[in-house]
Amino acid sequence: MTALAEAPQKPAGVPPRVRFKRHWDKRLSWIALHATGIALGVIFMLPLLFVFLTAVMADDQAMTASLWPSVWHFENFVTVFKKAPLLEYFGNSLLYSGLATIGALLSAIPAAYALAKLRWRGQNLFFMLTVAAMMLPPQVTVVPLYDLWVRLGLTGTLVPLITPYFFFDAFSIFLLRQFFLTIPKDYLEAAKIDGCNEFQAMYRVLIPMAKPGIAATAMFCFLFTWNDYFGPLLYTGEDQDHWPLSLAIASFRGMHHVEWNMTMAATALIMAPVIVLFIFAQKSFVKGITFTGVKG
Repeated sequence: MTALAEAPQKPAGVPPRVRFKRHWDKRLSWIALHATGIALGVIFMLPLLFVFLTAVMADDQAMTASLWPSVWHFENFVTVFKKAPLLEYFGNSLLYSGLATIGALLSAIPAAYALAKLRWRGQNLFFMLTVAAMMLPPQVTVVPLYDLWVRLGLTGTLVPLITPYFFFDAFSIFLLRQFFLTIPKDYLEAAKIDGCNEFQAMYRVLIPMAKPGIAATAMFCFLFTWNDYFGPLLYTGEDQDHWPLSLAIASFRGMHHVEWNMTMAATALIMAPVIVLFIFAQKSFVKGITFTGVKG
């Protein structure tokens, strides 16, 4: 009897009322979370919806109190190609963004590797200068740089916009450095034991493991250059043959009138490639951004 009395008692089950409350708490949390997500999604989609609706309006209805097209003019998306050489502008944008992205990666990957995985005198100072360069507004350096390109006779082309990315891009270096820190050194040390030098360890080991971070950096650079307006306006504003798409919208602005429906149609066409790119690369982009902030 004593042994039976001292035997551990089985814990009583969770009362039905507590189970019911927990169940509804989880369901309400799920509803609140998804409702918030849907609301934020709608808020972010409203500008895109406004652009699309304005793009299919008649010229006299665009930018009026009427937000819904009285007559749908889908032919506006064809008319913009007749009013401006958008295909040529598209080629200029693709050339600018593509080469700038390649240049940023070629220059940033070795610099980020040196900051993240090597130890050398002045390393912290160089990293601080890189962060300071990120905070420096481009308008501060635009006058001496513009004077340099004028002396070289390269204004009016895309060269002054593309070339700097092959030498230094502070944001790309910072982003890749933060991602490289998340990769353990053991893999690199094992590669060096097998006979790899620093370059081979970076190329054969680090880069394949850092694909999400590289993809996120490439997308950031591509999006920035694709939407860049200040740089092309400064260096190619007087030469329409080298305009990217960001300046193409100026083709629909007259002295006394702006064709808002054509402007919005061109804007929708300009946004389409970027949206498609993000849809296909969003997994790598999100993964790269997530792991970038894991270790500093």
